[in-house]
Amino acid sequence: MSSKKKPTEAFAKLLTIMDELRTQCPWDKKQTFESLRTLTIEETYELADAVLNRDLPNIKKELGDLLLHIVFYAKIGSETNAFDMTDVIDCICEKLIFRHPHIYSDVKVDSAEDVEKNWEKLKLKEGKTSVLQGVPKGLPAMVKAIRIQEKVAGVGFDWEQPEQVFEKVKEEIAEFQTEVKAQNKNKIEDEFGDVLFSLINYARFLNINPESALERTNKKFIKRFQYLETEAVKMSKPLQDMSLAEMDVFWENAKKFD
Repeated sequence: MSSKKKPTEAFAKLLTIMDELRTQCPWDKKQTFESLRTLTIEETYELADAVLNRDLPNIKKELGDLLLHIVFYAKIGSETNAFDMTDVIDCICEKLIFRHPHIYSDVKVDSAEDVEKNWEKLKLKEGKTSVLQGVPKGLPAMVKAIRIQEKVAGVGFDWEQPEQVFEKVKEEIAEFQTEVKAQNKNKIEDEFGDVLFSLINYARFLNINPESALERTNKKFIKRFQYLETEAVKMSKPLQDMSLAEMDVFWENAKKFD
């Protein structure tokens, strides 16, 4: 159940705890922006995993962990008068108001797609020279591809129909197969990248998140393979001593538990 406490009261308590930890806890005292970075990435992935599993209790927990990191960064920033939590909040409030003129001004929109197109135009007004400037360089390649495609689509650089994208997928697969037959190692990798990029684009047109789809497949594969391992133990027969045909029987049985 949600607490009866007001969000502002709960947030004030968190800020107070952060102040106390920063001055009294040896571990918290030694942390820097750089030392927190890897931990923040880890917390973000844990939240993403909870979301993928639709695990509401863990989503709540991981959101709290991530919020702590935001408060921690703001606390460190305040110690050199670079910025504090109020600055962080004011900054995002100003950005939200600026990027939602259809709410806070007289701009008219008819759909979520219109909103996204306006966002990209507004970002250029903020001083960005490219719509792709906002794509973090450190993103995993698949997530980066998704963001690149979403951003260029926001300014109209996009296919019109899903069928066109699927034709591109088939074209890229054919080019990939050509290089495989030619055994051109460099070209094989290039063309494989093109296949993945076009598949990710096709997924976008089908309203599928390819990152989530692949992670679901990862989880499914792990579950099936671990079932296979368990059955092998019951038979007292190591996997390496089993034939592919024997393993395939257990693999097919594992599908019943998906």
